[in-house]
Amino acid sequence: MMPWLLSLLGLVILLLAGDALVKGAVNLSLRLGVPALIVSLTIVAFGTSAPELLISIKAVIDNAPGIALGNVVGSNTANILLVLGIPALLATMHTSECHTRKTYNFMIAASVLFIALAFRGVFDWIAGLVLLGGLAYVLADQFGEACNHRNACKGDDAEEPEGADPDMPRWQIAVFLVLGLIGLPLGASLLVDNATIIATAYGVSDTVIGLTLVAVGTSLPELATTVMAALRRQADVALGNVIGSNMFNLLAIIGIASLVGPIDVDPAFLRLDLWVMLGASLLLIPFVYLGRDITRIWGIALSALYALYLVVVLS
Repeated sequence: MMPWLLSLLGLVILLLAGDALVKGAVNLSLRLGVPALIVSLTIVAFGTSAPELLISIKAVIDNAPGIALGNVVGSNTANILLVLGIPALLATMHTSECHTRKTYNFMIAASVLFIALAFRGVFDWIAGLVLLGGLAYVLADQFGEACNHRNACKGDDAEEPEGADPDMPRWQIAVFLVLGLIGLPLGASLLVDNATIIATAYGVSDTVIGLTLVAVGTSLPELATTVMAALRRQADVALGNVIGSNMFNLLAIIGIASLVGPIDVDPAFLRLDLWVMLGASLLLIPFVYLGRDITRIWGIALSALYALYLVVVLS
């Protein structure tokens, strides 16, 4: 029972530390005069994915590649089927009003690139550089679009990035940074170490633990964000959150982790999990391209598909 409790504790520490790091880094950057636009596109994006990144790096160091890859592949699948499915059960998400085609195309391209590199059998430094090159291209494109949007909206108040507080004192910024920098490695260590113990005790692979326990845990922030967005009828936030998170997971997390050490690809990923991830991504076509809303019926279907996937993985 103790490994389960310690895994849960590690997950809670990760989520809290990631949030603290984002708040501290955003407010420090703005105090130093870094434009809010740059902060939104870089620090917030990296900071909100810090838990997944630290888990993958720790897993590579501990020679548990299944957790490193399962964390990313499982999170991407959960983000679409679970994170979009559950909120749709509560309220219809009017995604027909969203304009996410370009970002969605980037996500599909990142997924195809990731799968192609996986068939090399290992994510080494070469694959890492390719993924990070893709990330740099996407960030440059998004930065250009954001600049054009800001220029088109001259005179409007600039939207502050998530976590910005102009009145936050310096000591509080320092506390947030320290808590984030200490909590992230501590939480990652607790979660990965105890998830590995659980896998050994139950006779399952670290791949299965990565695809289930770790992946669902690290998808909880996206789930909370999407539920609130659905209730507030902010479908663009919900869909954009999922698409952006998935793209960042593939390009940044494995890209950086593979520079720490090689990540061997379990053949099970090539047989099933990568294709489930891609298939789940393609399920978004009706909402992105055909103007369909994510209704409760779709919510039931997506959630049921995720439950079926878990049954197959755990069987």
